[in-house]
Amino acid sequence: MAWAHGLGLLLALLLPVVGTSLPGTVVRLNKAVLGYVSEIGRAPLQQALKVTVPYFLDWNGGVHQPTRIQISNVRVSQFDLKFIANFGVRMLVAANFTFKVFRIPEPLELTLPVVLLADARVAQGSIRTPVVSISACFPLFNAAPVFEGSAGVAPGLLVPVQKHIKAVLQNKLCLSISNLVQGLNVHLGTLIGLTPVGPESQIHYSMVNAPTVTEDYISLDVCAILFLLGKPIVLPVEATHFVLPTHVGAAGAMATVGLSQDLFDSALLLLQKAGALNLDITGQLKSEDNLLNTSVLGQLIPEVARQFPEPMPVALKVRLGATPVATLHTNNATIRLQPFVEVQAVASNSAFRSLFSFNVVVNLSLQLSMSNVKLQGTTSVLGDIQLTVASSNVGFIDTNQVHPLVDTLFQKPLLDHLNALLGMGIALPKVVNLRYVNSEVFVYEGYVVVSSGLLYQR
Repeated sequence: MAWAHGLGLLLALLLPVVGTSLPGTVVRLNKAVLGYVSEIGRAPLQQALKVTVPYFLDWNGGVHQPTRIQISNVRVSQFDLKFIANFGVRMLVAANFTFKVFRIPEPLELTLPVVLLADARVAQGSIRTPVVSISACFPLFNAAPVFEGSAGVAPGLLVPVQKHIKAVLQNKLCLSISNLVQGLNVHLGTLIGLTPVGPESQIHYSMVNAPTVTEDYISLDVCAILFLLGKPIVLPVEATHFVLPTHVGAAGAMATVGLSQDLFDSALLLLQKAGALNLDITGQLKSEDNLLNTSVLGQLIPEVARQFPEPMPVALKVRLGATPVATLHTNNATIRLQPFVEVQAVASNSAFRSLFSFNVVVNLSLQLSMSNVKLQGTTSVLGDIQLTVASSNVGFIDTNQVHPLVDTLFQKPLLDHLNALLGMGIALPKVVNLRYVNSEVFVYEGYVVVSSGLLYQR
């Protein structure tokens, strides 16, 4: 399925992720992808063009004698694709067809050059997926066929055979292309399904409107709705329409995917609502380097030492009631977390007792990268972690004294937890066997751009 594989790759990125029910992502497939599509599509295209030729009925001796004709080889010497503004894609194929005419006593071999032109319109279907249709298709026979082994064969036979073959190709080549496109549309229709994000969350992709086609690229606005336990994630503030500037990302990339601020806001809201950002930090009491016990806290807070004369385990319960905030500036992405941290200790009856709690503000640097088809992130702490006492059951707490200990106990487990979550990534849309390769991620004011090559593996 050369045309399906080629055009499927061409449209594989037309359904990217966003974070709201409004357009939040723009995907551009640039000219560079066309050369790759023609390269990987050449061999499958040659196979697809080997259509079946019906028997030729030769009038001989007052009766029709059936003569079998078979395409023994198709060699595509040229396979060019280009964007047609406000329309779609134009395909130009130059191929040499080799036919074997099983004529008694000796078979004939015929070589026929054919140029095939086809225009494919890319539109939006009724179920909000890309739909491709062949609007025009023309096989052209400009050069005369070359017969081998035709010595002794009457010209009266060669001419009808040639006409028969051309008539067959005139009808069947375009029909073959149309059938491949119909199969492609079925394939593209599967992209509207739910794609897992986490154990209890999914993302649903759909096109918002018809594609914008220029001579340099195909561009689509799409939307995606994130779901948690079957319910959509909706931002509290209505999202604004995202417009991707023309010259962004890496020059010469096959695909340019622009991800708006809405995507990051929605992803963080999903994590917060799912409780995925909450964590409990504990330690082993008998470990020599364990700082999570009442003896260590008692050195800083006298009331803890009085209430717990014997060392007891301590736990930090980290809960995010407020939604994290992502900020995108040029070459700089950050996340602001405001967790509530409760410090608890195990009492003599093995029940946890609340000692005190903090309101915490953590500013994180966010580094984004691509792995295969996933956009991933890692974080690191920016500046100092801010602590303010929310409540205390152990009297006065000097935050200046407690801060270094809490910082030590809190920072590494928090980063490990966040980076494990963000490292899972969000899969960008793809077709089977499609990968993003040599990807670069650029951060701009209010949006992120992924510039990438593509690799289609059969």
